[in-house]
Amino acid sequence: MEKYTPVKEDIKGILGRPGYDDDSIAPLLVRLAWHSSGTYDGMSKTGGSNGATMRFHPESNDGANAGLDKARDFLQPIKEKHPWITYADLWTLGGCVAIESMGGPQIPWIPGRTDRDSNIKTTDDIPPNGRLPDASKGQDHVRQIFYRMGFNDREIVALLGAHTIGRCHVERSGYTGPWTYTPTRFTNQYFKLLTTVDWQPKKWDGPLQYVDPDDELMMLPSDMAVLWDPEFSKVAHEYAKDKDLFFKDFAAAFGKMIDLGVPRNAHVSKL
Repeated sequence: MEKYTPVKEDIKGILGRPGYDDDSIAPLLVRLAWHSSGTYDGMSKTGGSNGATMRFHPESNDGANAGLDKARDFLQPIKEKHPWITYADLWTLGGCVAIESMGGPQIPWIPGRTDRDSNIKTTDDIPPNGRLPDASKGQDHVRQIFYRMGFNDREIVALLGAHTIGRCHVERSGYTGPWTYTPTRFTNQYFKLLTTVDWQPKKWDGPLQYVDPDDELMMLPSDMAVLWDPEFSKVAHEYAKDKDLFFKDFAAAFGKMIDLGVPRNAHVSKL
């Protein structure tokens, strides 16, 4: 596993990006790891991070992946420097390194993902659009998406806690603004704000989203579903009070997600 240390160091070296969002591409790399993995379907055993199929149509053109071409471009020089690492491993490792660099928990990451051939002739093994969460929908949709991958309610809320970092962009998702006051620090602030702020619909011409009284922060309809659903809300309040519990559950759930559908040997070690 020592051979991955230089890759990790190179990823750390590109995270700071003056002038890009909040001067960091770390949240973007987390989103790349998330979206490249979140297409897994437990019934058909298709999708997921193995294959790095976001390089190909139609996954590359999924509206939910808007802007992730930039994340892939940021990582391309590292791929060229270390050509032996697969895109699938690089993308997921990039997200894990980004989380830890922002003060978040260490994610259990295991190498071994392969890349689909670029000369692919059909789209049979590429996930169709629509497998990633739709931010405009509520708890029924959220459960449908995550249950398909094999997650339970606690794991769902933990994973949605990734909204403690980053921000939305009108040109990508149609939504705008950060979820927290510290979008490049991985904390439990998302849950603290979600459960205490008086969120109101934003007055604008865009899609329905919610804002704090000063219109500085935002929540998506799918975020509000966490607050309004009794089972989700119970877990969200736990995480708001206990950062260590959130970190522990998030690390386990995120590690599980980036590993879904990855064929492995019986004996592998974690990084």
